[in-house]
Amino acid sequence: MKLKLPDPKIFACSQSVTLAQDIANSYGLELGKMQKNVFSDGEYQISFEETIRGRRIFLIGSTFPPTDNLMELLLMIDAAKRASARHITAVMPYYGWARQDRKDKPRVPIAAKMVAKLLQSAGATRVITMDLHADQIQGFFEVPVDHLYASTILVPYVKNLNLEDITIASPDMGGSKRAYAYSKFLNSEVVICYKERKKANVIEHMELIGEVEGRNVIIVDDMVDTAGTLTKAAELMMERGAKSVRALATHGILSGKAIERIEQSHLEELIITDSIPLKRTTSKIKVVTCAPLFADVMHRVQNNKSIGDQFLI
Repeated sequence: MKLKLPDPKIFACSQSVTLAQDIANSYGLELGKMQKNVFSDGEYQISFEETIRGRRIFLIGSTFPPTDNLMELLLMIDAAKRASARHITAVMPYYGWARQDRKDKPRVPIAAKMVAKLLQSAGATRVITMDLHADQIQGFFEVPVDHLYASTILVPYVKNLNLEDITIASPDMGGSKRAYAYSKFLNSEVVICYKERKKANVIEHMELIGEVEGRNVIIVDDMVDTAGTLTKAAELMMERGAKSVRALATHGILSGKAIERIEQSHLEELIITDSIPLKRTTSKIKVVTCAPLFADVMHRVQNNKSIGDQFLI
């Protein structure tokens, strides 16, 4: 007789409570009870307010700046380990520090690898994340990593727009693989932007490889930070005769004046997921929830089922 596995428990980091609640609702469970006590100097302590002994637990938290968000997840993992949880799965819709995945000049850290080591040292036995900045970050872990793709939810959104003459664009050379993957599902052409930077977040020159005249262009990227690349690419494409320009980005970091840039740009709309909470609403930014995707994968992990059909790209 096969024993039924006890239901898992789902807990939320404070920076991802809204998304975690949506994931829990999609899964069919209540969020677990926990408490965060903050001391006057800013230090904080995490405590689970219900037993988790022998259970699989899912800890949901994106690790965008400030570093408190990463630290809170690490403390939750450590607390769960010391409370005798059976499996501890870190659910990180946005994996912060992923842009530092290699040494691109002397005497710099590989922060993405350091974060992976911290998560494992704290006690994470599995990681579920979405659209890593570099796929090879999965190799930094010695525990299973379920790397999901937002294309699962973004491609249907694009299809529902019922656009004709679609061209998929990559904002840089590094994103060409992603662009070609989207084009395969949308049966579209591909163009690539070539950019040169003076320094991080500052573009010196951008050129377009391919034709966009008379096309409805959709730029795809894993994240949008300052929106400098995105808005410059949209301007360049409209100058080259594009009918319209939209953008898909999994993670809406949107730092600095990014939202203002998008509002004033040639973009028809920017479609992002809710992996990072949107700072403020605007008519040009549409948010597509990733909660059902994560809930489904968590359910499959709990029941030892394949998640292969959740990979569009």
